[in-house]
Amino acid sequence: MIRHPSLSVLLGINAGFVDTLGFLALQGLFTAHVTGNFVTIAASLVTGHAGLIAKLLALPVFLLVVALCALLEARWKARGVSLRNLLVVQLALLVATALLAMLFGPFGDVDQPWAVATGLVGVAAMAVQNALGRLHLGHLPPSTLMTGNSTQIALDLVGIGLGSAAVSPERLRSFVLGVAAFALGCALATLAFVTLHMGAFVPPVLLIAAAALHWQARPTTQI
Repeated sequence: MIRHPSLSVLLGINAGFVDTLGFLALQGLFTAHVTGNFVTIAASLVTGHAGLIAKLLALPVFLLVVALCALLEARWKARGVSLRNLLVVQLALLVATALLAMLFGPFGDVDQPWAVATGLVGVAAMAVQNALGRLHLGHLPPSTLMTGNSTQIALDLVGIGLGSAAVSPERLRSFVLGVAAFALGCALATLAFVTLHMGAFVPPVLLIAAAALHWQARPTTQI
Protein backbone atom coordinates (compact mmCIF):
# COMPACT_ATOMS: atom_id res chain seq x y z
CA MET A 1 0.00 0.00 0.00
CA ILE A 2 1.36 3.41 -0.96
CA ARG A 3 1.52 5.76 1.99
CA HIS A 4 0.60 9.43 1.73
CA PRO A 5 2.58 11.52 1.20
CA SER A 6 4.63 8.89 -0.60
CA LEU A 7 8.33 8.97 -1.24
CA SER A 8 7.64 9.10 -4.96
CA VAL A 9 5.67 12.35 -4.53
CA LEU A 10 8.48 13.99 -2.54
CA LEU A 11 11.00 12.87 -5.13
CA GLY A 12 8.78 14.18 -7.92
CA ILE A 13 8.53 17.60 -6.31
CA ASN A 14 12.27 17.58 -5.73
CA ALA A 15 13.01 16.61 -9.34
CA GLY A 16 10.87 19.41 -10.75
CA PHE A 17 12.35 21.87 -8.27
CA VAL A 18 16.02 21.02 -8.84
CA ASP A 19 15.71 20.72 -12.61
CA THR A 20 13.98 24.10 -12.91
CA LEU A 21 16.39 25.72 -10.47
CA GLY A 22 19.41 24.47 -12.39
CA PHE A 23 17.94 25.80 -15.61
CA LEU A 24 17.33 29.24 -14.08
CA ALA A 25 20.47 29.62 -11.96
CA LEU A 26 22.94 27.92 -14.31
CA GLN A 27 21.75 29.14 -17.71
CA GLY A 28 19.98 26.11 -19.06
CA LEU A 29 21.62 23.22 -17.21
CA PHE A 30 19.22 20.34 -16.56
CA THR A 31 20.40 18.45 -13.49
CA ALA A 32 18.03 15.50 -13.85
CA HIS A 33 17.11 15.58 -17.52
CA VAL A 34 19.82 14.10 -19.73
CA THR A 35 17.74 14.58 -22.90
CA GLY A 36 17.35 18.28 -22.17
CA ASN A 37 21.11 18.74 -21.91
CA PHE A 38 21.61 17.25 -25.38
CA VAL A 39 19.24 19.89 -26.70
CA THR A 40 20.86 22.77 -24.83
CA ILE A 41 24.36 21.63 -25.88
CA ALA A 42 23.29 21.80 -29.51
CA ALA A 43 21.70 25.20 -28.94
CA SER A 44 24.81 26.52 -27.18
CA LEU A 45 27.03 25.44 -30.07
CA VAL A 46 24.85 27.40 -32.50
CA THR A 47 24.11 30.47 -30.41
CA GLY A 48 27.39 30.68 -28.51
CA HIS A 49 25.58 30.92 -25.17
CA ALA A 50 27.58 30.14 -22.02
CA GLY A 51 27.30 27.00 -19.97
CA LEU A 52 28.67 24.52 -22.48
CA ILE A 53 31.31 23.06 -20.13
CA ALA A 54 28.88 21.87 -17.46
CA LYS A 55 26.45 20.55 -20.06
CA LEU A 56 29.17 18.53 -21.78
CA LEU A 57 30.35 17.08 -18.47
CA ALA A 58 26.85 16.39 -17.14
CA LEU A 59 26.35 13.08 -18.97
CA PRO A 60 29.64 11.39 -17.92
CA VAL A 61 29.14 12.60 -14.34
CA PHE A 62 25.58 11.31 -14.38
CA LEU A 63 26.64 7.89 -15.68
CA LEU A 64 29.52 7.62 -13.23
CA VAL A 65 27.33 8.39 -10.22
CA VAL A 66 24.62 5.94 -11.32
CA ALA A 67 27.30 3.24 -11.69
CA LEU A 68 28.63 4.02 -8.20
CA CYS A 69 25.08 3.79 -6.82
CA ALA A 70 24.75 0.32 -8.36
CA LEU A 71 27.97 -0.76 -6.64
CA LEU A 72 26.85 0.67 -3.31
CA GLU A 73 23.46 -0.97 -3.69
CA ALA A 74 25.10 -4.37 -3.92
CA ARG A 75 26.95 -3.66 -0.68
CA TRP A 76 24.06 -2.12 1.29
CA LYS A 77 21.16 -4.25 0.11
CA ALA A 78 22.02 -7.27 2.27
CA ARG A 79 21.90 -5.08 5.38
CA GLY A 80 18.56 -3.54 4.44
CA VAL A 81 19.85 0.04 4.49
CA SER A 82 20.25 0.75 0.78
CA LEU A 83 17.22 3.02 0.33
CA ARG A 84 18.02 5.09 3.39
CA ASN A 85 21.70 5.33 2.55
CA LEU A 86 21.06 6.43 -1.02
CA LEU A 87 18.78 9.18 0.30
CA VAL A 88 21.56 10.24 2.68
CA VAL A 89 24.06 10.35 -0.20
CA GLN A 90 21.65 12.47 -2.23
CA LEU A 91 21.11 14.73 0.78
CA ALA A 92 24.87 15.27 1.18
CA LEU A 93 25.20 16.17 -2.50
CA LEU A 94 22.28 18.61 -2.31
CA VAL A 95 23.82 20.24 0.77
CA ALA A 96 27.08 20.65 -1.15
CA THR A 97 25.20 22.12 -4.13
CA ALA A 98 23.41 24.63 -1.90
CA LEU A 99 26.62 25.67 -0.15
CA LEU A 100 28.43 26.20 -3.46
CA ALA A 101 25.53 28.20 -4.88
CA MET A 102 25.18 30.45 -1.84
CA LEU A 103 28.92 30.95 -1.32
CA PHE A 104 29.89 31.62 -4.94
CA GLY A 105 26.68 32.54 -6.73
CA PRO A 106 24.92 34.16 -8.42
CA PHE A 107 26.91 33.18 -11.48
CA GLY A 108 27.31 35.77 -14.19
CA ASP A 109 29.65 33.41 -16.04
CA VAL A 110 28.44 29.81 -15.73
CA ASP A 111 31.66 28.52 -17.33
CA GLN A 112 33.70 29.64 -14.32
CA PRO A 113 34.96 26.74 -12.15
CA TRP A 114 32.66 27.29 -9.16
CA ALA A 115 29.59 27.50 -11.37
CA VAL A 116 30.56 24.31 -13.18
CA ALA A 117 31.21 22.59 -9.84
CA THR A 118 27.80 23.68 -8.52
CA GLY A 119 26.06 22.34 -11.58
CA LEU A 120 27.88 19.02 -11.62
CA VAL A 121 27.32 18.35 -7.92
CA GLY A 122 23.63 19.01 -8.58
CA VAL A 123 23.75 16.57 -11.49
CA ALA A 124 25.34 13.99 -9.18
CA ALA A 125 22.55 14.47 -6.63
CA MET A 126 19.88 13.89 -9.23
CA ALA A 127 21.77 10.91 -10.67
CA VAL A 128 21.41 9.33 -7.23
CA GLN A 129 17.67 10.02 -7.33
CA ASN A 130 17.38 8.43 -10.77
CA ALA A 131 19.31 5.37 -9.61
CA LEU A 132 17.26 5.14 -6.42
CA GLY A 133 14.06 5.20 -8.44
CA ARG A 134 15.19 2.37 -10.70
CA LEU A 135 16.58 0.27 -7.86
CA HIS A 136 13.78 0.68 -5.31
CA LEU A 137 10.71 2.27 -6.84
CA GLY A 138 10.33 0.44 -10.12
CA HIS A 139 6.65 -0.24 -9.34
CA LEU A 140 5.97 3.53 -9.20
CA PRO A 141 6.12 6.22 -11.92
CA PRO A 142 9.63 7.66 -12.43
CA SER A 143 10.09 10.94 -10.58
CA THR A 144 12.14 12.57 -13.36
CA LEU A 145 10.77 11.25 -16.68
CA MET A 146 7.66 13.28 -17.42
CA THR A 147 7.59 12.47 -21.14
CA GLY A 148 7.15 8.78 -20.40
CA ASN A 149 4.70 9.47 -17.59
CA SER A 150 2.56 11.72 -19.78
CA THR A 151 2.57 9.08 -22.53
CA GLN A 152 1.35 6.46 -20.06
CA ILE A 153 -1.43 8.76 -18.85
CA ALA A 154 -2.70 9.20 -22.39
CA LEU A 155 -2.55 5.46 -23.06
CA ASP A 156 -4.35 4.64 -19.81
CA LEU A 157 -7.07 7.20 -20.46
CA VAL A 158 -7.77 5.64 -23.83
CA GLY A 159 -7.66 2.16 -22.29
CA ILE A 160 -10.18 3.12 -19.61
CA GLY A 161 -12.38 4.77 -22.24
CA LEU A 162 -12.36 1.55 -24.26
CA GLY A 163 -13.15 -0.51 -21.18
CA SER A 164 -9.84 -2.38 -21.14
CA ALA A 165 -9.49 -4.64 -18.12
CA ALA A 166 -5.70 -4.36 -18.41
CA VAL A 167 -5.72 -0.70 -17.33
CA SER A 168 -5.71 -0.04 -13.60
CA PRO A 169 -7.32 3.24 -12.39
CA GLU A 170 -4.87 3.14 -9.49
CA ARG A 171 -1.95 3.12 -11.92
CA LEU A 172 -3.45 6.06 -13.79
CA ARG A 173 -3.83 8.00 -10.54
CA SER A 174 -0.20 7.30 -9.62
CA PHE A 175 1.05 8.63 -12.96
CA VAL A 176 -1.16 11.73 -12.75
CA LEU A 177 0.10 12.33 -9.21
CA GLY A 178 3.70 11.95 -10.41
CA VAL A 179 3.27 14.54 -13.15
CA ALA A 180 1.44 16.89 -10.79
CA ALA A 181 4.23 16.57 -8.20
CA PHE A 182 6.89 17.40 -10.79
CA ALA A 183 4.86 20.39 -12.04
CA LEU A 184 4.44 21.63 -8.47
CA GLY A 185 8.20 21.40 -7.96
CA CYS A 186 8.77 23.47 -11.11
CA ALA A 187 6.35 26.14 -9.91
CA LEU A 188 7.86 26.25 -6.42
CA ALA A 189 11.38 26.54 -7.85
CA THR A 190 10.37 29.52 -9.97
CA LEU A 191 8.83 31.26 -6.99
CA ALA A 192 11.80 30.43 -4.75
CA PHE A 193 14.36 31.63 -7.27
CA VAL A 194 12.58 34.95 -7.76
CA THR A 195 12.28 35.56 -4.02
CA LEU A 196 15.33 33.80 -2.54
CA HIS A 197 17.84 33.80 -5.42
CA MET A 198 20.66 31.41 -4.46
CA GLY A 199 18.82 30.61 -1.24
CA ALA A 200 16.41 28.67 -3.44
CA PHE A 201 18.89 25.79 -3.32
CA VAL A 202 17.92 25.14 0.32
CA PRO A 203 14.34 23.74 -0.11
CA PRO A 204 15.53 20.58 -1.96
CA VAL A 205 17.84 19.89 0.98
CA LEU A 206 14.84 20.04 3.32
CA LEU A 207 12.74 17.79 1.07
CA ILE A 208 15.31 15.02 0.89
CA ALA A 209 16.19 15.40 4.58
CA ALA A 210 12.53 14.81 5.40
CA ALA A 211 12.48 11.76 3.13
CA ALA A 212 15.66 10.31 4.65
CA LEU A 213 14.45 10.83 8.21
CA HIS A 214 10.93 9.52 7.65
CA TRP A 215 11.52 6.48 5.50
CA GLN A 216 14.75 5.27 7.11
CA ALA A 217 15.19 1.62 6.10
CA ARG A 218 11.54 0.80 5.43
CA PRO A 219 10.91 -1.83 2.77
CA THR A 220 9.79 -0.58 -0.61
CA THR A 221 6.36 -2.20 -0.19
CA GLN A 222 5.57 0.29 2.57
CA ILE A 223 6.41 3.32 0.42
